[in-house]
Amino acid sequence: MFIMVKVTFLGHAAFMIEGSKVVLIDPFITGNPKSPLKGVEDIKRADVVIVTHDHGDHGFDDAVEICKKTGAYFVSQYELVVKSGLDRVEPMSIGGFVNVGGMGVEVAFTPAFHTAGLGDPAGVIVKIDGKTIYHAGDTGLFYDMKLIGELYRPDIAILPIGSRFTMDVLQAAKAVEFISPKYVIPMHYNTFDLIKADPKEFERLVGDKAKVIILNPGESFEI
Repeated sequence: MFIMVKVTFLGHAAFMIEGSKVVLIDPFITGNPKSPLKGVEDIKRADVVIVTHDHGDHGFDDAVEICKKTGAYFVSQYELVVKSGLDRVEPMSIGGFVNVGGMGVEVAFTPAFHTAGLGDPAGVIVKIDGKTIYHAGDTGLFYDMKLIGELYRPDIAILPIGSRFTMDVLQAAKAVEFISPKYVIPMHYNTFDLIKADPKEFERLVGDKAKVIILNPGESFEI
């Protein structure tokens, strides 16, 4: 049975993926000046909540609260799973897929070139309802993104473009060439003055390598 999958941008690096299940990635809501939500209380349903690393702008604290509120599985590095104190968890590291809670949402962590306090930073592959989505987390450009493209063939790649702490628009456009997704959504830019970037310039640099989907916080894209 064909099921549409909706990807909603919640500002910065936070995304909601809705299909037969609801998946949140890096739900930085509290303190996020670009969040379209008033707070975690606006999240009415979640089945899986993923945190790529423990920096404050990626929503570890909000993720824990959302999991307590909704009963969602918390998916993150082993160290963060332990820190969460939650019961419904899937501890992971960079490697193969885990069928989260046996519910049919498959998650694999990928490398990310960044920093973290606990555990290693990661990107994440999410397979849901026949669609594959790659959220790169916070990362610089690295050549093994070609392997991510070859192994997982993502329908959507979600890439940071804000520079300073991650790729800039030029590097992210090169990442698109490596990954070869059908669609690419820029993230992690213009939340704060330190990460200003022009998504239209990113779109120009990507050219015909993929369809660039520029979302404002609260907007969605369906595949």
